[in-house]
Amino acid sequence: MYEPAPLRSPDGGPIIGLALGSGAARGWAHLGVLRALEREGIHPQVIAGCSIGAFVGAALAAGDLDKLTDWAESLKWQDIVALLDVSLRGGLIKGQKLIQFFARNFVDRDFSELDRRFACVATELHSGREIWLREGSVADAVRASMAIPGLLTPVMRDGRLLLDGGLVNPVPVSLCRAMGADLVFAVDLGSDLVGKTWRSPAPEEETTLGWTERLLGRLGVGANGGNGGVRNGQTEVSAASLPSVLTVLTTSINIMQMRIARSRLAGEPADVEISPRLGHLGAMDFHRAREAIAEGEAAVERILPALRYTLGHR
Repeated sequence: MYEPAPLRSPDGGPIIGLALGSGAARGWAHLGVLRALEREGIHPQVIAGCSIGAFVGAALAAGDLDKLTDWAESLKWQDIVALLDVSLRGGLIKGQKLIQFFARNFVDRDFSELDRRFACVATELHSGREIWLREGSVADAVRASMAIPGLLTPVMRDGRLLLDGGLVNPVPVSLCRAMGADLVFAVDLGSDLVGKTWRSPAPEEETTLGWTERLLGRLGVGANGGNGGVRNGQTEVSAASLPSVLTVLTTSINIMQMRIARSRLAGEPADVEISPRLGHLGAMDFHRAREAIAEGEAAVERILPALRYTLGHR
């Protein structure tokens, strides 16, 4: 079993941990948070990630953060569709193309080879237990942590079928502390989603539905949940007013994870909580990284006094 070396702060100060929460495409805001913390001279030695937070956290721990940021900012919806592979069992997407791309371009190493201490959270499907992944292949662990129910297929790892860690611990403060962090800064991506998870679009916004409809078409799923494309008279109005299957699925998961995160953070509070305002972004808007990154930076700017006070009193 891999045992990491004891943690030591380079300046003798507290060991800083960063808990990066789940949130699908909104997770690009983590990149902005990290950029702003870097400008402030804050360098976390411990990183715990969940779902998209595991993806970004792994890149940070491996020294690939700039590369990931450049890639995210260049994404178009066509690039995202090209990384999806249809599955008929366990979820709409197998995720093999995605994780192969990730392993090939960002992290393809063992946890013991990372520059910083890193771990991610997954959920065991059979028992519902929270699983902390800290050994073996980083890419495989990240893929397990990102296995959104119904969307990405579960991952078999060490004889256990694993799903998205957001089902049990969307903002893994507890994992950060278990890995030795004295101070934990947590990034909660769901704090701004109440009442904004889905609403029927105004006519002038209907063009923004193209990305979801294209994705569903690629996956062979009807955009309005099996309405068969019937669009005439009142039937057309009713169908257009309904969310897609993918929207219902991702919105439901968002609501669940938001409630779980609030409960966990109340019982296991971070020393400083960073809360980007991301209610205007959809769960699958991976092509809007620049907006998410900018808001991540803005979120850090809003709580800089709290960050400085916390660091100055330890």
